[in-house]
Amino acid sequence: MRSTAKTNMQKSLSVLFLLLLTLPFTGHSQTSKKGKPLPELQQQFIDLRFGMFIHYNIPTYVNQDWPDPDTSPSVFNPTKLDCNQWAKAAKSAGMTYGCLTTKHHSGFCIWDTKTTDYNVMNSPLKKDVVKEYAESFRANGLKVMLYYSILDTHHKLRPGYIEKKHIDMIKAQLTELLTQYGEISALIIDGWDAPWSRISYDDVPFEEIYNLVKTLQPNCLLMDLNAAKYPKETLFYTDIKSYEQGAGQKISKETNKLPALSCLPINSAWFWKTTFPTDPVKNPNELVNNNLIPFNQVFCNFILNVAPNRDGLIDDNALKALKEMGDLWKKGGSVPKLGPVDAPVISSNIAKHQQTNSSWSNDMDIMDFANDDNFSTSWVSNKEVKNPWFEISFDKDKAFNMITIAQGEASIKKYRVEYFENGNWKPLQTIINPEKIKTLRFDRIWAGKVRISIDEFTAPPTLAEVGVYNERR
Repeated sequence: MRSTAKTNMQKSLSVLFLLLLTLPFTGHSQTSKKGKPLPELQQQFIDLRFGMFIHYNIPTYVNQDWPDPDTSPSVFNPTKLDCNQWAKAAKSAGMTYGCLTTKHHSGFCIWDTKTTDYNVMNSPLKKDVVKEYAESFRANGLKVMLYYSILDTHHKLRPGYIEKKHIDMIKAQLTELLTQYGEISALIIDGWDAPWSRISYDDVPFEEIYNLVKTLQPNCLLMDLNAAKYPKETLFYTDIKSYEQGAGQKISKETNKLPALSCLPINSAWFWKTTFPTDPVKNPNELVNNNLIPFNQVFCNFILNVAPNRDGLIDDNALKALKEMGDLWKKGGSVPKLGPVDAPVISSNIAKHQQTNSSWSNDMDIMDFANDDNFSTSWVSNKEVKNPWFEISFDKDKAFNMITIAQGEASIKKYRVEYFENGNWKPLQTIINPEKIKTLRFDRIWAGKVRISIDEFTAPPTLAEVGVYNERR
């Protein structure tokens, strides 16, 4: 049963959020209100090479990664919590930063939050773990990053239940995390727009959260761990492309051109289990030579999860493996420099599931596959069509200033993008030899339709997704 205090808290979240935004920020990143250019921040992240993911939260105490969302805070009771031990273990491996799970999917906050009573200050520990972590890692010369879950089953922040109070809570919690703990180099978001979480970037508006983060800490990267459904050629809803190896997400060591991170636990799961002290950890030699070194050469930072136990300490077998990694890995040479990368797509796709039309297509691959929010399906032009076209119609004129065009198979050599205004088709851009995924940014226009007219191709054209956006600038 939810407490009266929690009910009162939820009623006051909007007021709290407004108050939090007025607090002065004392973190280091305030030295530049505009912040560094995103390409510079992306390169700096790649240059960090190697970091420690730290999954430590209420799941640690129930032997499951996904606990009962009503698990009592009383179970969170580390008797020897030592974040300095974590930091020294990270340094022994040659790591340059840490990233701590401030809140996982079951909603328990391990910082002194004013947004909910489901937090560490109501546990036997009664200490702000985020504060201790941040201070310890900085004292050891390591960068500080934070993990935060959008999915929150304790507070019913899940599909079908999302209300304004939930979005207010997210904003208030992120405001606390980004104003009370100094410079945060990156925020890793989880539980958003994934098949298992089913919370879309519209349910919880990505662009609003992204801009809040950048307002509070302009030099903080925002990474969404769940952008796996999006193609590897463009940054959709993240500053850094992520690959969770345990979920089958593999970065290409031959073709990747985006700033990336690849994550993996040193144990068999993300949170500590009772068998971890005696179970073998992953082989240090394989972690260094099959992950760290090759990933670093393709613009990819490697983040290895090390799960503290119920005492709040890293187990001896993991400590030993980390030290072995540090002995094996010599940071020789430099990492490559990123080439030009398009700014990430962060806005809502107003073309998603809108009415479509096209020239003759294959019966099993008709026009609505090109805006179904699924890059694994495509509209496919019939092979007999010499001048294929595809269009999206809105219910009324819409404002937009960006279009993304993703081919299913790269066969188009030339196409024209047009928009329908006041009863006439007008040219927008002509693209010759387009990339498989093309992002077009332009001055804002208003139109009721968008059309792609394809003039040259080597095989029947396919369009996986056509997106239209009204991006904040």
